[in-house]
Amino acid sequence: MKNVIGILAGSLRRESYSKKLANALLSMAPDELEFRIISLADIPIYNQDFDDHPGVPKAVTAFRKEMEQVDGIIFITPEYNRSVPAVLKNALDVGSRPYGKSVWNAKPAAVFSNSPSNLSAFGANHHLRQSLVFLNVPTMQQPEVYLPKVNELFDESGNLKEGSTKDFLQKAVNAYVEWFNKKIFKRWKN
Repeated sequence: MKNVIGILAGSLRRESYSKKLANALLSMAPDELEFRIISLADIPIYNQDFDDHPGVPKAVTAFRKEMEQVDGIIFITPEYNRSVPAVLKNALDVGSRPYGKSVWNAKPAAVFSNSPSNLSAFGANHHLRQSLVFLNVPTMQQPEVYLPKVNELFDESGNLKEGSTKDFLQKAVNAYVEWFNKKIFKRWKN
């Protein structure tokens, strides 16, 4: 049975560049891993009443179960107001509850940020990493993945164009896979 890497795109927009990048990563998975896109579209805004009282929304339960089945995570995030989009932060909050039952704990992750501007969503990348530290999500440090001018990376069909960025993404995925295999081995060994 293959280990599963969940890919979370931090945007709900229909023509989201983060979603396009997520789709591009699917073909970069090595044979020994399964890459799976996990949608954030149906998750309601977290409310502690979900866990304090009966009646957790089905979408919350489904998301938590789906995340429990992944062994690692690649976060793909745009930047909103120098931070992480609300949909991605909400997913972190929903998955971290109820207290003591976080779906994120010890799952090796990578953060790929993107922006149409030259700043490459640097702020979102680092804000996301702050939350991941608290959630005990070990996060790959190198290579750092900041993708500027993401709006120029896709053809008219929404496919990632051949070239240096695609090559860099493949190298980043390969580095994550190598790092994931080291982390997962150590986790199982202990």
